[in-house]
Amino acid sequence: MGLRLSTGLRNALLNQRAVAKNLITAATISFEVGSGTDARDRVVSASDDLSAFRKRQMVTVAGATEVGNNGVFEVLAVAAGFIEVAAASLTAEAASATITLAGADGGSLVDLFRNCVIDVFTGGQPPTADTAETGTKLVSITLSSGAFTGGVAANGLNFGNVAAGVLSKASGEVWSGVGVAAGTAGWFRCHHNDYTLGGSTSAIRFDGAASTSGGQLNMTNTAVAVGGTTTIDSVSLTLPAN
Repeated sequence: MGLRLSTGLRNALLNQRAVAKNLITAATISFEVGSGTDARDRVVSASDDLSAFRKRQMVTVAGATEVGNNGVFEVLAVAAGFIEVAAASLTAEAASATITLAGADGGSLVDLFRNCVIDVFTGGQPPTADTAETGTKLVSITLSSGAFTGGVAANGLNFGNVAAGVLSKASGEVWSGVGVAAGTAGWFRCHHNDYTLGGSTSAIRFDGAASTSGGQLNMTNTAVAVGGTTTIDSVSLTLPAN
């Protein structure tokens, strides 16, 4: 068994173009500088709901009086009234100037699988990632075992930055789920946030082997119990260099 990309995913990677989203222009946007060892800086809105921006999305800021507050920043966390970015990214600035915020989605794996979900099954992988799920579904892996609904960002998983051609899970995220059936994990399917199930040539998803080591998805224990918590220690997706 190995990593298998769906037709929908391959087409998206080959043809996807960056798309601007969540355009906001207002004079009620301010910038706050965090304090403490791990504090993050914030872009704060007193009038607009910023929750449509998503974790790991890139946000472009323009119009700020402080030059360093203009640019492209990675969204590390988001709520209705603020966007968090890396510490020491911003300079404190009160609301006054007319600021424009714009999100963007591109065509990378990180973008395509932002706020995704992973289902783990018994048995072997289906012949392709376009084929309907086989085996018994044991558990859905979400952020800290939270409830997941297709098309909604809450409790979705995110991948981190690429290093040496390897894509891993985002640092600081707990990938886990509560077992809905008992059995031994054999394979997994990672779904786009829309969570399209069944046979499909347009669904964006990929399959891989589940194991305690050496698989595309490594688990502390492949034995899943009903009501027990399964945790994913690491995910390693590698694109060959040659």
